[in-house]
Amino acid sequence: MENGLIADSSETRRQPRLRGWRLLALAASLAFIALLLIRTFLFDVFFIPSSSMEPTFEPGDRIIVSKLDTEVQRGDIVVFDGTGSFSPYISGSPWVKNPVKSAGQWLGLIGSDTVYIKRVIGVAGDTVECCSASGALTVNGQPVNEPYLYPGDAISDVEFSVKIPEGRMWVMGDHRSGSMDSRALMGAPGGGMIKVDTVIGHPTFVAWPAQRWGSPPE
Repeated sequence: MENGLIADSSETRRQPRLRGWRLLALAASLAFIALLLIRTFLFDVFFIPSSSMEPTFEPGDRIIVSKLDTEVQRGDIVVFDGTGSFSPYISGSPWVKNPVKSAGQWLGLIGSDTVYIKRVIGVAGDTVECCSASGALTVNGQPVNEPYLYPGDAISDVEFSVKIPEGRMWVMGDHRSGSMDSRALMGAPGGGMIKVDTVIGHPTFVAWPAQRWGSPPE
């Protein structure tokens, strides 16, 4: 009888602990699923690895990108998938090839190999030219006011005149001398025109570092 009581008491103690671990595992699983859904359909986080968008975004910024609106207008800053245009075609799953690097990219700790952030200069139907007699970038013959440019930077060290076809956009970095953008792809298939349907979303918030926390400048 005494041994039976001891066994029953031990079993009684184990059951609440087991239930507690199961509830914890269930809560963690539900939280992870919710995070996946949010990052797949609503918002995502990306790391800025280069100076190509200075001073709007600086190297090391972690930005929150809204996926709710993928429409593109002139002057927008967009995050897009550069596979096949800015990046060479990458076969196979990156998670299989380098799971540690892929995890770091997913967490926003390092930059992505295929995701880019640039400013939209021209959309379908636009003619974008550089540079005019006065040294300005023009869209449809009208000079573009560009207060966002990196201080002291030239508008472009490459001359061009392009007509944007349907479903495409012309993108450039705010730090023109430090940006690989549509200008670098003029001799490639597509002539530097990026497909609009590659847009992932628009940056809405700088989450890190703390001193830059807040909405980015337009």
